[in-house]
Amino acid sequence: MSAMALFPPRPSQSPSVQPSQDRQVPPISQDDLQRCRQLADRIRTRFSRTLVGQENLREALILTLVASGHILIESVPGLAKTTAAQTLATSVSGSFKRIQCTPDLMPSDLVGTQVYDFSTQRFSTQLGPIHANFVLLDEINRSNAKTQSAMLEAMAEGATTIGGERIALPRPFMVIATQNPIEEEGTYNLPEAQMDRFMLKAVMTYPDADQETRMLQMLTSRGTDMPGKDDRDALTIADVDFLRRKARQVHVAQPIMRYAVDLAATSRGAGSRPIQGLAEQVRLGASPRASIALVRIGQARALLTGRDYVIPEDLKDWAHSVLRHRILLTFEAQADGISSDDVINQIVDTVPVP
Repeated sequence: MSAMALFPPRPSQSPSVQPSQDRQVPPISQDDLQRCRQLADRIRTRFSRTLVGQENLREALILTLVASGHILIESVPGLAKTTAAQTLATSVSGSFKRIQCTPDLMPSDLVGTQVYDFSTQRFSTQLGPIHANFVLLDEINRSNAKTQSAMLEAMAEGATTIGGERIALPRPFMVIATQNPIEEEGTYNLPEAQMDRFMLKAVMTYPDADQETRMLQMLTSRGTDMPGKDDRDALTIADVDFLRRKARQVHVAQPIMRYAVDLAATSRGAGSRPIQGLAEQVRLGASPRASIALVRIGQARALLTGRDYVIPEDLKDWAHSVLRHRILLTFEAQADGISSDDVINQIVDTVPVP
């Protein structure tokens, strides 16, 4: 079934915005759609001044921001993971904190603690660096299990607990975590529960020769390895709230919802067309949170593309980023060199597109 069949245009309206009779939220105006695209373009412009190539990572960061999620970035050292995260954070006029994760990092170093004040004979609460709009957790897999549990609470509930007191995190709140997949010494595998809290997992690849040459030209032209402070075209917190509100207004038709559910269910050995032999490769499939993430990313993608409705390609194009960290492979599959992306390729090719 094509997207046009799902959303037949009314004669009196532009075919670029195709409303549906069963939508329960008001449609997004053309002015709001244009404003959303302009805001996203301002972020992309800032990326062009600090990062060469890595368009997929840039779009993943922007979509996660608009979809109100968290993102995990994985790559070998030296591919500008931290620079990309800092660029997104500084694109918005909100608070930004960078936390370098180490094995001896304690939960109190992250969320804060209570300090006794002898002058007042009372405890005062000192907030930790996670109380910011944008938090970069650099090399998150180096933090110990106790600290990771504190991160999980913050990501899952949008609040922390200090001395029995629950303290809400600022809005918007977004975690950008990075991890290095090649070093094992001094690292701790992220638990499945925490991996599932990340809406996307982006995997960076090496730049080609032309991109690497442009990177060197950028560095030599500005005279420093680190980008300077740049307040041009920065978005406000209100702009981010506007993008997130409008993303929730993007219409998702029932066939699109069933497509998202089918993708997630197929990874669990179910779905409309179960894959033979998948149980030999996958020991744990994607949870229903994956279908929620697919829909949220689809809404954000549609909004930034100038549509107020989701089409199957919005989900299909980002299925790998949504599912790759939610599919756990068997030891046999890992021994055979099968990756989660290989499994997702089978799922995407098998599940019928509406």
